[in-house]
Amino acid sequence: MKVIIAEKPSVARDIAKVLGIKGSNKGYIEGRGCSVTWAFGHLVTLQEPGEYDPSLKRWSLNTLPFVPDEFKLKLISNRGVSEQFQIIKKLCEQAEEIVCATDAGREGELIFRYILALSNCEDKAIKRLWLNSLTPDAILAAFKNLKNGHDYDSLYAAARCRSESDWIVGLNATRYYTVKHGRIGGGGDRVLWTIGRVQTPVLAMIVERDDTILQFRPQPFWELTTRYREVVFKYSGKRFDDLEKAETLLKKITDQPLKINAITAKKKKEQPPQLFDLTTLQRELNKRHGISAADTLTATQGLYEAKLVTYPRTDSRYLSEDMKPRIPKILEQLKSLRPEQIEPLDLGKLPFSKRIINDKKVTDHHAIIPTGVIPKRFGPNEQLVYEAITTQFIAAFYPLCLKNITTVNGVSNTVAFQAKGTRISDPGWTVLFPGKKKSSTDGQILPSFEKGESGPHDPSLREGKTAPPKHFSENSLLGAMEAAGKFVDDDSLREALKERGIGTPATRAAIIETLLRRNYIRREKKQLRCTDMGRCLIALIQDPLLKSPEMTGEWEEKLKRIERSELKSEDFMDGIKNYICNMIQDSNTSQLDYSRWGNCPLCGKEVIKGRKAYGCSHWKEGCPFVLQPDCKGNAITAKQVQILLQQHILPHPVRIDDELRILILSTQGFPMDLRLPSADRQKHETKKRVTRKTPAPKPSHGKNAD
Repeated sequence: MKVIIAEKPSVARDIAKVLGIKGSNKGYIEGRGCSVTWAFGHLVTLQEPGEYDPSLKRWSLNTLPFVPDEFKLKLISNRGVSEQFQIIKKLCEQAEEIVCATDAGREGELIFRYILALSNCEDKAIKRLWLNSLTPDAILAAFKNLKNGHDYDSLYAAARCRSESDWIVGLNATRYYTVKHGRIGGGGDRVLWTIGRVQTPVLAMIVERDDTILQFRPQPFWELTTRYREVVFKYSGKRFDDLEKAETLLKKITDQPLKINAITAKKKKEQPPQLFDLTTLQRELNKRHGISAADTLTATQGLYEAKLVTYPRTDSRYLSEDMKPRIPKILEQLKSLRPEQIEPLDLGKLPFSKRIINDKKVTDHHAIIPTGVIPKRFGPNEQLVYEAITTQFIAAFYPLCLKNITTVNGVSNTVAFQAKGTRISDPGWTVLFPGKKKSSTDGQILPSFEKGESGPHDPSLREGKTAPPKHFSENSLLGAMEAAGKFVDDDSLREALKERGIGTPATRAAIIETLLRRNYIRREKKQLRCTDMGRCLIALIQDPLLKSPEMTGEWEEKLKRIERSELKSEDFMDGIKNYICNMIQDSNTSQLDYSRWGNCPLCGKEVIKGRKAYGCSHWKEGCPFVLQPDCKGNAITAKQVQILLQQHILPHPVRIDDELRILILSTQGFPMDLRLPSADRQKHETKKRVTRKTPAPKPSHGKNAD
C-alpha cells in the first residue's frame, strides 16, 4: 500500500480527486491501492526542558544554558491532533511506500520528517511530490515525476537546524532575561521577556529607527530657484545651510537675465516590472492598499489552495525554462478576464527575456503567477491580491516604456541653473498601471527652448528644514529584512551580507505579527513603531549579536548552504551551542564604562554632572534633559545613573513616570516609587505599579517560528 501525506485536508482532497481515490474514511481517503491522509500543518514539535528533566520546569540562571544532547519530539497540544496522528501512524506502519505531499519547501519537509520520526517509520521507502500549483494538470505532472525522498535530506537537515537553533536561542535567552531582568519591585511576579533569533534583530531595527527620529534635530536650509517662461530652474550647486551665502547669490542674479546655454535630450527605456516573489508582493499590497504582510500571505495561500495562483512562499522572481510552453496557454485562459490587456500581446512570440526566464535564479519555487483558472469567488483581500499578481504577470510581457528626457541649462551672471522635463513617447507597460505614482524622473513639461535665448526671470529662495528618516511601514520593514546587510556597520561584513536577509519570505510576516502580539511594537496607521516594552527589551539586551541582523543574516546563509549540501548540519549546530554559552557568560559581565555617565537620550551628546543634577552637555544649545539624583527621598547611585544612560533606558524622559518606566527601573534594582522629572520640569503623579505573572514558557517551534 502507498500512503500519501498532505499538509492540509483541502490539499489531500485535491490530490485524491485528481488520482480518482474516493473511499472516504475518518482521517484519510483510500482507493486504488493508496491512502491519502493529512496533517494540520505542524503536528509534531520539540519537547520542553521540563520533559527532559522535571527540575528544569523551574526557571533558574543556574540551569542555563540548557542544550539537549539529543532533541526529542512530541505532539503539539491542539485539539484533534493526537487522534489524527494515530491514524497517520497506523497507515505509515502498514505502508510499503510513503509519499511526502506537504508544501514543497523547508517547513513542509520538516512537518513530514517529524511525523515519520515520531511514528518510527524513518526506514520506510519515501518519495517526494514537488508541487508548484494545485491545478489537476500540475498534480498529475508531479506524480509522474516523483522524486526519491532522500534527495531532500539536505533540505530536511536545514529545516531541523532552523527548528533546533530557534529552540536553543529562544528558550535560553528568554529564560535568562526573564529571570535576571523580569522581577518587579522585589516581589515574586515577573514580566516575561521573549527573545527570538529573528524577531529580536527586527525589533532592534525598529527601536533604532524610532530613537534616531526622536533624537533628530531639524536643521534649516535654503534652496535657490528661478522661474523662466513658466519653467522652474534649480540652482546647479548644493542647497545652502547658510542664509547669508544664499542671499548673496540671490542678489547677484536679481535683475540679471537668464541665458539658455545648453539643451540636451535623451531617450530613456523603462523595463516592464518583474514577476512577484512573496516579499515584493507583500510590499506592493502594503504600499498600494495598506494590507498587512500576514494578510497578504493568507490571501495568497487561499488563492493557491483555490488553484488560482502558484505556490506563494517563494523567494524567486523568475520562471524556469520548462515553463515557456505553459505561459501562452495561461494568457489565453485569462483573456476572458482581461481581453483588452492581453489582446495586444502576440502569444506566439512572447518576449521571454532573462528578466522572466532564468533557471539559475529559480530556487525551490518559481515566481508567483496566475494558473489560468478563472476565479468564481474570493475571500477577504483575495481579489486585490489576485488582480495584483495577474496585472504584474501580463505587464512582464508588455513593451518597454519610452521616455524623452530633456535637460535645459541656463546661467545668470555666472550662476548656473538647470531644468528637467520628461515626455512619454510610448507608455508601453505603464498603461496597465494608470493609478501608479509617477517616478521622481517624471518632471515638468517643457516648452521649446533655443540655445542662446535669454530673458528676465524670477529668482527666489525657499526655506526648508532637514527631515528625519521615516518610521518603518510594513513595506519598508520587509525591504529592510530582505536586505539586512545594509544595517551592518562593518564594510566587509555588509558586502558579505548583501544578498542575505533575515527570516524567509514565508516567516517575515509572522515575525511582524509576533512583535505586535507581544506588544513590542504597535501600528499607527501605516507605521510600525516600538512600544515602551519593546524599547526596554532592546535596552536590557547587552549582547550586540543577539539584536543584530549580522548574526541572523549569517545563520540564514548557513542554512541555505546546508540545503545545498555545502555545510554540515553538525558544524552549524556546534556554532549555535557555542554562541548561546558565550552569550550567557558575557551577559553576566558588566559592560558599563565607569569613566563616563552616558549619552543624553534626547540628543545623543555626553551627559555631565552638575552641582545638583545630571544634565545634557549641550544645555546651552537648548537641550532640556535633566536627571535629578534623588526624588521623594530615594537616591539614585552613580552606577544606576550609568545603567539608565548607557543602556539607553531613558529615551523619553518626558514620560518617565508611566507604568513601564517604573517597571524598567525596578528591573534594574531601583526603588518602586522612584520618579524622575520630565524634560519641562513638570511634576506628575506616579501611576500604579504594574504586576504581571509570568506564564510557563511555550516557545513556538511550528511553521514560521523564527
